[in-house]
Amino acid sequence: MKQCLPGLFSGDPAGVEAAGPNDNTWTRISGFARTVLMATGLILAATPCSAASLVYKSVLIGGIAVSYRESGTKGMPTILLLHGVPTSSRMYDRLMRQIGSRYHMVALDYPGFGNSDAPDPAIFAYTFDHLAEIVQAFTDALGLDHFVLFMQDYGAPVGMRVATARPDSVRALIFQNGNVYEDGLGAVWAKRRLYWADRSKYEREISESQASLDVVRQRHLGDDPNVEAYDPDLWRDEVAFLNRPGESKIQTELIYDYRTNIESYPQWQKWLKAHQLPTLVIWGKHDLSFTVPGAWAFRRDLPEAQIEILDGGHFVMDTQLDEVARLTTHFLESNRHTL
Repeated sequence: MKQCLPGLFSGDPAGVEAAGPNDNTWTRISGFARTVLMATGLILAATPCSAASLVYKSVLIGGIAVSYRESGTKGMPTILLLHGVPTSSRMYDRLMRQIGSRYHMVALDYPGFGNSDAPDPAIFAYTFDHLAEIVQAFTDALGLDHFVLFMQDYGAPVGMRVATARPDSVRALIFQNGNVYEDGLGAVWAKRRLYWADRSKYEREISESQASLDVVRQRHLGDDPNVEAYDPDLWRDEVAFLNRPGESKIQTELIYDYRTNIESYPQWQKWLKAHQLPTLVIWGKHDLSFTVPGAWAFRRDLPEAQIEILDGGHFVMDTQLDEVARLTTHFLESNRHTL
């Protein structure tokens, strides 16, 4: 059983349990000493004695029901978690349960994803500009004035639009295989570029492939040889989602609009360089969509960025949840004064 120190991160002495059998040493450690130990990583393996509680809600944004999950309270540092494709806020559920007692964590489903409404593309523009506008309106509705952005896959272009529009709201950045450099675009993007150049010629092929079991499974596995570490329910559930009525059109609209993200990379890189926010980059090295050079590229604009390459795939929390939780907690605690 994992040992636990629930009060260590919250500063609540009443919540601190012994680090070992019959040892109440941690209850007597000063705040300064705890900070030193946190910085050295000696106590980051400690986990909460019980999982954080989550609530599942929705809010109307422009007449669209946007679903979200939430842990913690507003008095804690806020982490806004932006998901990738073809998942939803569900991808963060286990992380939120593991560290959500220390932070106010909020993860929403974009329109067209998860449990949010999925209006027809004929009446709702599925573009990354529009998704970012929805996220900004969402933060207004919930009263989230300041937050850390945690971005995975699609979350990066959505989040960077939010950051550039509202720089005073963003206190720190976490990228998990969230690409903003051409260095990180893998070979799989060659077909997407053909689609962007000739939409009518390639749209049917793109539409059919993005919802296929093989493609969705490969997105999780990449070139990871440890296939048995992955729960096949991950891609089975996503395939079911991608094949629900109307979903194919929504996803192809976003795939086509993705070209605007690559066009925006230079602008976002300049923003990163100008603002120098505390930044954690976590990257699964087996990702075939966004490759490891995309992680190291952050150093060009953010020389102080913490870059961690993990033995996992595109959704690195599939197999490296505990390590992501440890790295995230260490980063947040090290930068708590800015949050």
